[in-house]
Amino acid sequence: MTAGLLVGQLAVEETHRAVAYPSLFLLVALGALVPVVPTGAVVSSAAVVAYHQSAPLALPAVFLVAATAALAGDSALFWLGRRGVVSRGGSRWLDALRARADPERLERAQTRLHDHRVPVLVVSRLVPAGRIPVMVACLLARMPLGRFVRADVPAVLAWAAAYQLIGVVGGSLFPYAWQGVAVAVALALLVSAVPRLWRWARRGRRRTGAGEARGG
Repeated sequence: MTAGLLVGQLAVEETHRAVAYPSLFLLVALGALVPVVPTGAVVSSAAVVAYHQSAPLALPAVFLVAATAALAGDSALFWLGRRGVVSRGGSRWLDALRARADPERLERAQTRLHDHRVPVLVVSRLVPAGRIPVMVACLLARMPLGRFVRADVPAVLAWAAAYQLIGVVGGSLFPYAWQGVAVAVALALLVSAVPRLWRWARRGRRRTGAGEARGG
């Protein structure tokens, strides 16, 4: 009876992995292209599910799939943006990237990119809303696609490891996978939201200070 249950569990896990890994790749790659998928939360959720599986290679597989998908999405987005840089008429992808790039972050990225290319890319991947300004800075600097991909490899590896760690922590706290998924998603979304809230609050203080100066 126990052997039968174990075989049944392994069969379910194999079926789940056959669907989950391609889905994880597509969601992360899509999220790297367009900002409609919270890719960090996706990776953390997949890590929770992998943590509760019996397969010893489930977590390494999630890590490799997530990092590969992020690299593929970054490379595709950079290639699309670079077409706009080298053409006279530009492109909607380059315009969209510029519109998504915070001007202050873009200026800092351009300043730091020349001397610290790989560290800047790694930090940009780990800091929410930091990836696009650095990518735009690389595009404006006319960085070749091959050089960008090589520099982006450690960035996506660090990013996948960070969000997988969030998932492992969430999965280790609760006996059921769905509970860990809920916590991991909440943590990943919180990590993504804090910098945006900080920038919003800082801009509010600047507007208040400017208003007081004009009033004075």
